[in-house]
Amino acid sequence: MSLPPLERRAHETPDEPALVDDRGVLSWSELADQVARASARLLELAPGPGDRVAVLGDNAIPTLVAHLAGLYAGVGTVASARQLTVGELVDQIVDAGVTGVVAGPVGAGVAVEAGRELGLPVVTHGTEPAGHAFDWDLWLAAAHPDTAAGPVPAGRPARPPLVYTSGTTGRARGTEVRWVSTPVTDSAAYLTALAARPGFPPGPHLVCGPLQHNGPLTSLRHLAAGQQVVVLGKFDAEAFLRRVEEWRVTSTVMVPTHFQRLLALPEEVRNRYDVSSLLQVSHTGSACPPEVKRAMIEWFGPVLTESYGASEAGTVARISSTEWLAHPGSVGRAQPPFEVLVTGDDGDPLPPGELGLLAFRAPEDRGVRYHADPEKTKAAYLTPGVFTLGDIGYVDRDGYIFITDRAADVVVSGGVNLYPAESEAVLREHPGVAEVAVIGVPDADFGESLRALVVAAADEPSAEELDRFCRERLAAYKCPRAYEFVPELVRNAMGKLDKRAMRRPYWHSERTIAG
Repeated sequence: MSLPPLERRAHETPDEPALVDDRGVLSWSELADQVARASARLLELAPGPGDRVAVLGDNAIPTLVAHLAGLYAGVGTVASARQLTVGELVDQIVDAGVTGVVAGPVGAGVAVEAGRELGLPVVTHGTEPAGHAFDWDLWLAAAHPDTAAGPVPAGRPARPPLVYTSGTTGRARGTEVRWVSTPVTDSAAYLTALAARPGFPPGPHLVCGPLQHNGPLTSLRHLAAGQQVVVLGKFDAEAFLRRVEEWRVTSTVMVPTHFQRLLALPEEVRNRYDVSSLLQVSHTGSACPPEVKRAMIEWFGPVLTESYGASEAGTVARISSTEWLAHPGSVGRAQPPFEVLVTGDDGDPLPPGELGLLAFRAPEDRGVRYHADPEKTKAAYLTPGVFTLGDIGYVDRDGYIFITDRAADVVVSGGVNLYPAESEAVLREHPGVAEVAVIGVPDADFGESLRALVVAAADEPSAEELDRFCRERLAAYKCPRAYEFVPELVRNAMGKLDKRAMRRPYWHSERTIAG
């Protein structure tokens, strides 16, 4: 019986680099040892089959070790944002059934407070442990010596990581990542399926986005397949190029904001680095302006692959560089087993070229689903087996999908989905706010950013006061970047807020979204 890829690399190439971050390097033998120890310790934190462990997404080695150990041990992990407030983290912990927390330096303070409030153990890395927190290195070292022989799947049911996404209700909901297309029964089978379908070409993979999002987390698949992963602590355009050249990186996952920052580098800096090792640059998260994508293809070569989808459904469409050059502006064709439909106001399918709501037909086990929220799951479906991600567009006669606008009230900023309902719900609590609508407006760096249109009450607050109020209750990235006081909000003939009409003055075309 052959060894799983991680154990095979630990046996055959024990001293070669396996996992790299800004602080250091783990060899394959060291990685296998840490995953084994962490697997045993996670089982102590989450002994029940329904228990989970929250892992706050600092871009560091322990984050990936904790998630990978969860896959081995059959312990579900939750990819929590490191910027969450205590209230937001407590809400996720309770919703997901979390029984322990692992956090790095950015989220350690909030994790310790949330753990204290709920009486949960907290393990921190990269910082001095505070309060009742355990130190990551000491915590691993205290694992039973038998675990050092190598990570052995515990035979528990497969528990893919859980990521959280917001929505029109203003409350974040969890959804399991969709990395394996066929049902699997236990953790060993899940790891085997991941290794068989890593999603990237062989060679070092570079993580340049936050490890709290689905795209960067797909590096776990590459690691489970016995391939090297390099983690960039914080995105810096020149540091990215330096890492690509230094490690001969073959793949990465990026968003258009990354591309724009790379292209903003002086030409002599861009020409200084060799990027010829790149074989696949997957980009996702938000629409890429055509001129930006064309410039990146000219620089990196035809290695860009765009994926369209969502954490709750996986990738539903994909397009290569060559296809995109022939069909500029498209997000690709539907990927089996998904089938694309365009529906009109009456719900009936529309012919090629007609503008309508984009929807996708999928088998029951591949459709949208949310953790512990059957109502939100049901709301994603137009009819049984047919769901929508909330985008408006059309499909040409060759099956290529084009997105022109959004029906869903969501703003995509720097590749991150932001739901105005979250910040609107918070701002309505302020006594100086009579009404508020949060919309997406153009942003040179992030594509779109949040702007709050506020109808003030009798005592008008300042923009600074509203910003402080919002940041005390929500992660900073979910709060508006600008506040504008208006006499009234725009409504349609039915009296409902008309977000598209409110967005239109800020955009220079009929399209009121970035890209």
